[in-house]
Amino acid sequence: QVQLVESGGGLVQAGGSLRLACAASSGRTFSSYAMGWFRQAPGKERDFVAAISGGGTITYYADSVKGRFTISRDNVKNTVYLQMNSLKPEDTAVYYCAARHASVTRNVGEYEYWGQGSQVTVSS
Repeated sequence: QVQLVESGGGLVQAGGSLRLACAASSGRTFSSYAMGWFRQAPGKERDFVAAISGGGTITYYADSVKGRFTISRDNVKNTVYLQMNSLKPEDTAVYYCAARHASVTRNVGEYEYWGQGSQVTVSS
């Protein structure tokens, strides 16, 4: 079992930045989990944003955020981050952190554990 707690969401103007954090607690070594960030806007499906391998050497990004968002992790602090720059109104959504005890993937259905979500609102 893994418990995930997101923080760092909020309201920001277009062009601004936010950093989300996701703290994990588990009986297993944090580095054995691939981590992902997903987002869900009202009335829409939950979409992939970014993912990172357990060792942090492999990262994936959705085309819509490539060059603006950066995923990273600190395996000592058991935390994964999502740095979001040049934010746009269309980035507005609830952002979810997710974990899987396997290799990194973009597929939302393959993640086993989920956080409660953090609201990000970008005003124009």
